[in-house]
Amino acid sequence: MEELFFIQNDVAPALWKGLLVSIRLIVPSAAFGLVIGVFVGVLRVFGNPFLTRLADLYVALFRGFPLVVQLFIWYFGLPHIGIYFTPYVASVIAFSLCSGAYHSEYIRGALLSIKRGQMLAAKSLGFSKIRMIRHVVLPQAVRRALPGCGNEIIYLIKYSSLAYMITCIELTGQGKIIASETFKYTEVFMIVGAVYLVLTSAAAWGLHRLEARVRIPGFQH
Repeated sequence: MEELFFIQNDVAPALWKGLLVSIRLIVPSAAFGLVIGVFVGVLRVFGNPFLTRLADLYVALFRGFPLVVQLFIWYFGLPHIGIYFTPYVASVIAFSLCSGAYHSEYIRGALLSIKRGQMLAAKSLGFSKIRMIRHVVLPQAVRRALPGCGNEIIYLIKYSSLAYMITCIELTGQGKIIASETFKYTEVFMIVGAVYLVLTSAAAWGLHRLEARVRIPGFQH
């Protein structure tokens, strides 16, 4: 009974507050990351040599640097050159850019899987390069990349828990505060883990529904 009161009166309100912050981190980061990934993926396949190398460098940097290091640079490093971000803004920037680098790999692979004959046919119909990418290649590529991009969004939900490292107190940060005050680490973090499980399961269900909705019969063959 005492544990139930502890969860109801102490844990639940704090974790709810942290959960709202986590959702505020995840939603824009997922959206910006996907947009960045599509843009960079297109540049890596269809850009001129300079833009392609620039996009490759971006991907190499943001996939190669650990996410925690990126968070520290955005929040603790940039003030040394006069650039200041709040913990929330620094977290969204770091998550978006890191996620975008991974999304670009899925988009690039999907773009390369489109048969060259379709592009030649579009050109023969008078399509410009940009129009061909926008109306012929990219819609197919996004469908093919959706499972991989969805997987990256699920990863984003979990690594959003790193935001507390730069004092953006989200779900994990609130859990750490409660556990440090009460020394009930097992109980608190079991609940935190269960909340993340619910979030990732809901995201996976929604992404499966989206895949089914945009699937074209026979398109995968």
